[in-house]
Amino acid sequence: MYSEEHLYAIALRECKLIGDMNFYKLVRIFGGARTAWENAKKEYKTIDGIGWKAVSEIGNPEYLRFAENELLFCEKNNIRIKLRHRNELPRLLSECDDAPAILYQKGDYDDSRQKISLVGTRNMTMYGKQFITHFFDETKSYPFTTVSGLALGVDKEVHEQSVQHNIPTVAVLAHGFHLLYPSKNKKLSEKILQEGGALLTEFNSSRKPDRENFIQRNRIVAGLSPSTIVIETGFGGGSVSTATFANNYNREVFALPGKITDKYSQGCNQLIFQNKATAISTLKGLIDALDFNKPDSRIPELFPESRLSIQLTENQSIIYSAVVDQPYISLDDLCNEISLPSYKILPVILELELLGRIKSLSGRQFVAI
Repeated sequence: MYSEEHLYAIALRECKLIGDMNFYKLVRIFGGARTAWENAKKEYKTIDGIGWKAVSEIGNPEYLRFAENELLFCEKNNIRIKLRHRNELPRLLSECDDAPAILYQKGDYDDSRQKISLVGTRNMTMYGKQFITHFFDETKSYPFTTVSGLALGVDKEVHEQSVQHNIPTVAVLAHGFHLLYPSKNKKLSEKILQEGGALLTEFNSSRKPDRENFIQRNRIVAGLSPSTIVIETGFGGGSVSTATFANNYNREVFALPGKITDKYSQGCNQLIFQNKATAISTLKGLIDALDFNKPDSRIPELFPESRLSIQLTENQSIIYSAVVDQPYISLDDLCNEISLPSYKILPVILELELLGRIKSLSGRQFVAI
C-alpha cells in the first residue's frame, strides 16, 4: 500500500525547516524524497535559496523512525497518503504554489466532480442557516461536492445538509487523524465517510488542533474549489482568511451580505466592499455564476427581485414616450418635441432614471431602458 517514497517523504517533511515549498523544491531537484534525504545535506550549497540551517535536520534517524510508525498508523486506519511531487493531489489544489507536500485522506474523493467550498462562522445565525437550507434545497439535483472545515456552526450545517441531500462532502481537518476536533462532530465525520465523502488533512498523527493549523487548513479549503462562498463571518474571522487564499489562487469568492449592525455579516460586507467577494443578491444569480450543469427545472429566488408595475404620471408618460420613440434624443430636441422648457423636463427625467425607465448619457442625451 505504501512505498519507500512515502517513508522518506514523511521523514523529510518532519524536518522543522522543511516546509511545503522547500520540500517541493528539494524533491524536484533530486528527483524524489529518498534522494533528497540522502543528498540535500551534502549538496545544499548548489541549491538556490536553501541554506545550511534548512537542511541541518535532514538525515536524522529519529525522523525515519517516526515515518515508519506513521505508515503503520495509516495502514491500521485505512488512510491514503497523497504526495504532491507524484501528482497525487486533487488537480485544483496541486495548482496552488503553497499546496501541501503530503495529504492524508480517509474516504472517497472524486476529483471529476465540481467542488464548492462553503465556510462561515461558528456562531451561525438563523439568517445563515436559512441561506444554507435554501441553497441545498435548490442545488440537490446538481452534480457537485461541498468542501468545508468540520467546525461548529456554518461548517457543521454545510456537512449535515450535504449528507441529508446525498451530496458528497469533504471535510478538511486542522489536525492529524489520531483524533477528531471538535469531538461533537465525530458522528458527523463517520456519516461523511459512510455517504461517500472524505476527510482530508495535511497533518500527521502527531499534530494537535493548534490555533495556527486552522489558518493552514483554510488554504486547502480554498484550494480545492474553483468557488468559495462565505456565508457569515465577523471582522477578521477565519473565513476571511479562506476568502483571501481563494483570491490569491484567482478563484471566485461570493459573500452573503447582511445588515451593517449584524456582527456576523460585517466580515462578509467588508469582503464585498473591498471587492474581494461578489455579493449574493439572489440564489438564482449565485447558481448561474457557479456555472452548474443545469437541470431542466426553474429555480425560485431566495431574495426575489421586486417587479412592481408602477403607474407613470402624465408628464412622466409624455417624456418617456418621446424618449422611446427617439433613442438618444437630446435635451433641446426633447424640449421642442413636447413643448416644455428644460427646467420642467429635467426633474421628470431624474424621476424616470430612479424608476429605471431612462438612462442619461453624455451630451444630455437620453435612452429608454
